[in-house]
Amino acid sequence: MTHSIAEAPQIAAIVYHGEDDVDTLLAEFAFARLAAGDRLGGIVQRNIRDATGRKIDMQLIDLMTGEAIGISQTLGSGAGSCKLDAGGLAESARAVTRAVASGAALVVINKFSKQEATGKGLRNEFAEAIVAGRPLLTAVPEKCEDAWREFIGDEGAILPCSREAIEAWWAGIVPRLAPAAAGDAAVDDWIWKTIC
Repeated sequence: MTHSIAEAPQIAAIVYHGEDDVDTLLAEFAFARLAAGDRLGGIVQRNIRDATGRKIDMQLIDLMTGEAIGISQTLGSGAGSCKLDAGGLAESARAVTRAVASGAALVVINKFSKQEATGKGLRNEFAEAIVAGRPLLTAVPEKCEDAWREFIGDEGAILPCSREAIEAWWAGIVPRLAPAAAGDAAVDDWIWKTIC
């Protein structure tokens, strides 16, 4: 079920197409909210490109620490297996778990994609955030939208791939958050880094 943005469900997915740069969109939103003092946790994706613009590496950025987590394996041009690094995925899972446990105002998980659709990847961490009642923002490729809807049922908003839609959704969530979670500068033990 698609909710209107005015209802602001706590779970939102940006549904994107192949030509959309959803990684940059999600990262820019998250870094802007951190700079504004909001308490975010989780992970966003940074793609490393060569001089021709071809993606050569993928990293996940831990929003609580600013650390980059490598998630790509270099398998060579003829490799037919998955290029995701198991160690990097395990570290990214810990980053999401840490965000949920720390009571972040918003948990961001870069994608619910084919790994999660088949019960792998960060599927357990998605469930952990949802069960904990944390606001959750992710991106879902259109080919995985049905799997996402099956996973969350009627609980979430489906957002178009635009900054305006994300900001409008977040504006509907913020009034329901406790002041400390929404960005109280007096709260100790939270160090946020803005990553360029």
